Parts: sequence; structure tokens; C-alpha cells
Amino acid sequence: MKKAMLVVMFVLAIAGFVMGQNWSSPVDVLGAHNNGGRGCAGCHAPHSGSFGSGHGGAADAGSYALWGQDASPLYGKTIAFGDGGKYTELLPSSITSGSQEIGGILLCLSCHDGQFTPTNMMNGQSYEQRIGLLTNTAYGAKPIPTLLGNDGTTPGNYTNDHPVGQLANISTTMPGLTFNGTKFTLVSPSPYATFVANYGYPALAPGTWSQPFGVTAGGKPYVLCTTCHNQHVMTVYTSSAASPINNDGGGKWYATYFFVNGPYNPMITPDPTGKTAPSTTQFCRQCHFGESNESNNTNNILTQFQ
Repeated sequence: MKKAMLVVMFVLAIAGFVMGQNWSSPVDVLGAHNNGGRGCAGCHAPHSGSFGSGHGGAADAGSYALWGQDASPLYGKTIAFGDGGKYTELLPSSITSGSQEIGGILLCLSCHDGQFTPTNMMNGQSYEQRIGLLTNTAYGAKPIPTLLGNDGTTPGNYTNDHPVGQLANISTTMPGLTFNGTKFTLVSPSPYATFVANYGYPALAPGTWSQPFGVTAGGKPYVLCTTCHNQHVMTVYTSSAASPINNDGGGKWYATYFFVNGPYNPMITPDPTGKTAPSTTQFCRQCHFGESNESNNTNNILTQFQ
């Protein structure tokens, strides 16, 4: 009976691997970024930028994608991320500076920062958890915070947050992935190409509208908030021909949570045989490739998407 149960669970895991390509969101895909009913205008005021939504200070007089929040408290601030704060990020001094850090970091923090901009409309708890969409008991019972620098620990603490910014460089020595100072290119056959065949590389591959990472003046790629997160779609990742998932050719849909920019599903029934890897693990291995199966001469571990 026990053996039969293991077989059934393994079949379900493999079914999840296949069915992940046809994922349909159970809630509106914009999710938490519907902004309490204000919708897109919560971030993109159609007129007058942040002034048009009742926010804004003198420093926000410029325009950036019709930005509807007050980013002025963050200009020129230094934030120390991760590992004792060794990844310091000096935020741009103007919303019109043209830096990739504007759209990729600063505007995200104009809502998600709890240190310099403590007043905003968020309730500080993960939307998926609050509405009952995230029920995996492994996450625990306490609220998952959404305000960085105000997460229930030491006030202003960013050292427990993943580094972003020009010091948070993405490796350019992963075997099978080259970087020419502008974009990453996949080399096949290679260990990284095998990983891409088993999962993908949505955080590094060319996006439909833009590339998901920043590049320093010296030509080094670095992590933005938007490397790991797509602020416009909370629950679904759509593959493309430029960024296929599991060799699907593009145009398929996968479950994701927390606005993650790639298949990332914590709501799976784990494979008891250990012969598949959850998409939550695979997503991180795009950059942390040394911890992947393929980097350790193990090439037959497929991804469990659902």
C-alpha cells in the first residue's frame, strides 16, 4: 500500500511538471498591486504624476512612467543590504537621472520601504497570505512582511534583505552563460544550457519589454528588484521564445507567487522520491548556479512546477 502511494504521488508530481504549462490564476493577476481598489492609477497616475494621486513633493516634479507615489524621501539615500550591510546602494538623486536604479529599485522602494517612507497604503503583510491563497503550513503562522526596513526586527534593518544595486553583481563566469557587457547569451551544450532545458533563466534572459537586470558603467550586471519580481503580474509567469521554460517554445503559463519573475510555486505537493526539484528552488539557481544540480554533474532532475 505504501509503495502504491509513493507511485501515485510521483505520478502527481510529474503531472504537475506537465500541467504547469497551462496554469490559470485563481485571482486577478495584478493581485496586491490593485492598490486597494485604485488599480493601475495607484502607481501610474494618468495626470500630473505623484501630484495627481495626492502625493508628491518638489523633488517629484519630474515624470517617470506617470509615477503616482512620492519617491522624494528616498533620493540620495544609502541603504545597506544583506550580510551585515556590505552591499550598500546609493539611490539616484533624481527621478529623471536615467539610471536603471530608478525603475528597478527606487520606485519599488517608494512603496515598499518602511525606513525613509514609513507612511503608505500597505498593511505590511503578503497579499497571498492575507487572502488565503498561500496555505502551505511550512510558511508558519506569522504575517509575511512587505515593508523592507520595517519588518518587525530592528528599525531600518535591510541586512536581512537580498542585496540589490551596483554592488550586487551577477556572476559572469557560470559555465555556458556569457555576458558581453549588455546581455547574457546561452552557450550550448553546457551545464547552464542543461539547467535552462530543465527549468529556464527568466531572471537573466531578454525580456519582452526590457532586460531584467542593471549594468554598471564598467559593464558588470547587477541585481535590481525587477530582476526577481514582475510588478505587473502577481500569480502567472508567461514564457516567451526568448525566455522559454523547460524547452516549451514560449507562450505557456506557469504558477508563481509574490510577483516573482519566473515559475515559482510554493503550493506543490513535494515529490517524495526527490527526483524532481521545486520551481522555488530552481528560480534561485539561475544566479546561484553553483548550488544547482547541473553544476554538480546531475543532469536528470526535472522541475516540478505544480
